[in-house]
Amino acid sequence: MRFGILSTADIGRRAVVPAIEKTDHEVVAVASRDEENARQYADDFEIPTSYGSYEALLEADIDAIYNPLPNALHAEWTRRAADAGLDVLCEKPLTVDASAATALFDYCEDAGVTVMEAFMYHFHPRTERARELVREELSTIRSVESTFTFSLRGDPDDIRLSPSLAGGSLMDVGCYAVSATRGFLGDPDRIHAHALDTRDCGVDTDLVAQFEYDDPGAHAQIRCGFDTQHRQHYRVDAENGWLEAENVFNPGPDAAVSFTYSADGEETTETFDPEDAYRLEVEAFADAAESGSEPPVGRTETVANMRAIDAIYESADRGVPVALEDSR
Repeated sequence: MRFGILSTADIGRRAVVPAIEKTDHEVVAVASRDEENARQYADDFEIPTSYGSYEALLEADIDAIYNPLPNALHAEWTRRAADAGLDVLCEKPLTVDASAATALFDYCEDAGVTVMEAFMYHFHPRTERARELVREELSTIRSVESTFTFSLRGDPDDIRLSPSLAGGSLMDVGCYAVSATRGFLGDPDRIHAHALDTRDCGVDTDLVAQFEYDDPGAHAQIRCGFDTQHRQHYRVDAENGWLEAENVFNPGPDAAVSFTYSADGEETTETFDPEDAYRLEVEAFADAAESGSEPPVGRTETVANMRAIDAIYESADRGVPVALEDSR
């Protein structure tokens, strides 16, 4: 598969382009609104072609695009790529809310192209094993805690602080904590959230949300923010044991990782060799696009995660618990 990279965003430079280079697929073009930036990016990665506009990339001889544009631009440029007959691997969150995600999946389906939200942590073997172990070894989960925070200080112009670009800690990193919690417990019945805008910038920079489940009477807490030090963590507590891990969402391709769990009184640590989750993500997307099958992170998962995010924002705005079935 021949990929075009839509913008010179850091996530592509740091993770996705190197991941594609580890596969049987290739990056053949990159575009930026600044032609010189695109040319330098292409030189850095020995990409054959660069363009000074996004429109030009969509007319290139490529099969798919990777879309790491700011959140508010994901849907527009994914639709435009679909119009050009291109499959799209789009950074998370796919859209700004659940209704927009549903509409985008409908649009891409009508255009006959594959779209997948680039939630790479889903593909790490530790994530898959943790979910399997919780499902098969832990009985009656009572609580889940999931956190993704890091310090975003010293750059007031960072796009993650822009309301017009759909910034905020929930959209940037909290979506991982929401996804992890749902992966262990499923969709909650109610959400009660509290958000702070400590920079007076118009987006959440620190957020806590409580998830409540009628069956089996469980609860969860997710935490995300730009105000405290870096932490990626989850813990699951069940009637017969627990599971806990650190550095859970983006450990890096060269890091060995682990989790520790206790089931029926026996404590065990499982360790996983270094693995590039971005490479696995790219391969899964390309396989789905080439076969025409449903991608592993598809409509159901993406829309459900956005519905929970919508409810978090609604609860934080209104200051009351919000039932998922009643959320906007």
